Amino acid sequence: MERHIQVFLNRLSYVSIAIATLTLLFLFLRTPQTCVQLSPPNSSARTHLRFPRSSCDYPSPRQIVTIEKKNKRLWSTHSWQSKVSSFTHFFQPFRDLGLLHNHSRVICVSAGAGHEVMGLAQMGVVDVTGTELVDSPPLVSRADPHNLPFFDNVFDLAFSAHLAEALFPSRFVAEMERTVLPGGVVVIVVEECGDGEVGEIVGLFKNSSFVNANNVTLTGLRMTSIIMRTQKMSS
Repeated sequence: MERHIQVFLNRLSYVSIAIATLTLLFLFLRTPQTCVQLSPPNSSARTHLRFPRSSCDYPSPRQIVTIEKKNKRLWSTHSWQSKVSSFTHFFQPFRDLGLLHNHSRVICVSAGAGHEVMGLAQMGVVDVTGTELVDSPPLVSRADPHNLPFFDNVFDLAFSAHLAEALFPSRFVAEMERTVLPGGVVVIVVEECGDGEVGEIVGLFKNSSFVNANNVTLTGLRMTSIIMRTQKMSS
């Protein structure tokens, strides 16, 4: 008799434990129907700040911002527009000299966020390619400046303002030369320098002839622009 009672009590314990477990799970998973009211914020707090009034008053999930919206916001800033305008002003003399046309195929190597790409496009240059280690669509595509993913003799003009940051400057320059047509132009912009430094940069070019070098102001910085004209690649 006592054994039957013990078995019954054990079964009753198991059932009680199961019911308690299910009840706890239900309480954890169930959304509360009521919210705990919170005390109002300090009256001395800034009135434009919105404080939650209850435990249910959570901020809405962060909305996903598309690339188009991000670009529209970025491109409308004064800083962006100022830099783009600076590049447009910089490239204008190349058009006046007949080195740049609307139909020219241009590559901007290590183009960053793409200020120069947009500047050229705003001038009316239709075919402009921007490359950088990290892409910034739609202006700049991902590419290694030491190994550009383009055939030989593709572009009419190559431009870069970041030769000083290249890991292998000679390789950097060689890739620009390789992708530009014979008779095309390679433009390098570096921090303002003298004849000695210009000579060292010119020495990196193996298939181009020196055209000229000028001190310019670009994006508010004093720089030196070096223009090289490409020749037929030596076999």
